[in-house]
Amino acid sequence: MNKPLSAIKNDAAALLSNDERQPCEIWTRVMGYHRPVSSFNKGKKSEFAERTAFAEGKSLADARR
Repeated sequence: MNKPLSAIKNDAAALLSNDERQPCEIWTRVMGYHRPVSSFNKGKKSEFAERTAFAEGKSLADARR
């Protein structure tokens, strides 16, 4: 039987020590071009942290059909 994905993630995380991990650089699209978040100033980093992910739902026109 297959393990649930959450169990696989936990098993993999347990195998790595902190010395074996490397930082992940996060990039975002700003005004039409991509920039690393690490290059933002304190205020821009704060704005980035407050952003919410967009989840597209059905339109009202689709709901009427």
